[in-house]
Amino acid sequence: MKDNHINDLEKEKLWKLLLGYATPAVVGMLVQALYNIIDRIFIGQGVGALAISGLTFTLPVMMLIFAFGMLLGIGAAARISIFLGKRRRNLAEMVLGNTVTLAFITAIFTTILPLVFLDELLLWFGASAQTLPYAREYLEIIIPGSLLQILSFCFIFAMRASGYPAKAMLVMLSGVGLNCVLDPIFIWGLDMGIRGAAIATIISLLVSGIYALTHFTSKRSVVRLQLPYLRLRGHIVWSILTIGFSPFIIDVGSCVKMFVENRVMEHNGGDLAVGACGIVLSLALLGVFLVIGIAQGMQPIVGFNQGAGRYDRVGGILRLSIISASVVTVIGCAVSLLFPETLVRLFTNDAELIAIAAIGLRLSMLMFWLAGSQIVIGMFFQSIGLAGPSIFLSICCQFLFYIPATLIFAALWGVTGAWLAMAFSDAAATITVWLFLWYYVRKKKIVLSI
Repeated sequence: MKDNHINDLEKEKLWKLLLGYATPAVVGMLVQALYNIIDRIFIGQGVGALAISGLTFTLPVMMLIFAFGMLLGIGAAARISIFLGKRRRNLAEMVLGNTVTLAFITAIFTTILPLVFLDELLLWFGASAQTLPYAREYLEIIIPGSLLQILSFCFIFAMRASGYPAKAMLVMLSGVGLNCVLDPIFIWGLDMGIRGAAIATIISLLVSGIYALTHFTSKRSVVRLQLPYLRLRGHIVWSILTIGFSPFIIDVGSCVKMFVENRVMEHNGGDLAVGACGIVLSLALLGVFLVIGIAQGMQPIVGFNQGAGRYDRVGGILRLSIISASVVTVIGCAVSLLFPETLVRLFTNDAELIAIAAIGLRLSMLMFWLAGSQIVIGMFFQSIGLAGPSIFLSICCQFLFYIPATLIFAALWGVTGAWLAMAFSDAAATITVWLFLWYYVRKKKIVLSI
């Protein structure tokens, strides 16, 4: 097996490492965002404004599946990086095998329960008689494919953590590229509407998943998928879940957040306000996912050097990652404030929906320029194995800031207040994570040289 990927993590210049690892990770997260955005663009332009509203009610379910993918993917990636840094390749392979088994177990629960209570679930989320059929048609296809989505996360994160960021990027690009081709064929060519978009997504995930599987069964891979390691081992499962629990909480919080937003928007503004919320969330998630990509590129570098005791490099890569992520969020904030109508028109030609969504995008993204450092620092705690602070920050940012702010602001100012809650939570969460980083460095609970 080749060790050049591992040696680079310890010896290569930090900016080259971050560029090499973050670029594929950013592209990968961009691809994940595009799976969501592409479907909405084709559905909005080809089916109509109410279809976008219906698709918005699927977001909490989609985010829940995403949460389980992040739970296993990030938890596995952090442990694989640390074990490779300690030259314990057998443990890294054990993590990979246990992660695949956990993905199958998780998929059982993410498929059966939502399908059995699908209509009740969507009505609880706030779907109306007009939007429910669109949401049901989409989820009836997407939910049974949850295994493909979760496995995709696991393989891609493990591939990146074991030294193959470029190949991980190619795996994801193959999926989104195929999705771009299949969406118009199924939606328009075969006249399948919203159901066609779901089928196109599942086929794309299947193809990219098979491509990723061939990597881990190849003898050239640093970490291979070994049949004996599919058997669950308690300490390995625990090590994966404790690190992955923080991003899981973030995404479960996002699921709850979307549920609250949908109910608030439906109550205060009706179906079109819900559709506008879906458009704004899709665009906001695009910026967030780009920053998460930078943080994911940072993760294997931090994890390896933490395991190897190279704390100077740990601090250096954290600084570079914060700067890079902040550049992305500043640009995202500026574009959203200056050109909201242009962005919204990608999704719909409905004049009323454009007007509502453009206002929402401006208000929601007011403080987005702060979000870059918030996401990077949160993932930094995960990367060095400090699950406790990471989990607390996740709970704090989602449940203590955003959701209460949405309910309170909406009660005071209606739909406008719901939009402003996102800006408030960005500011509050950023202040909180910086205070935590300052505390842990000052009290020497972590060794860090910035």
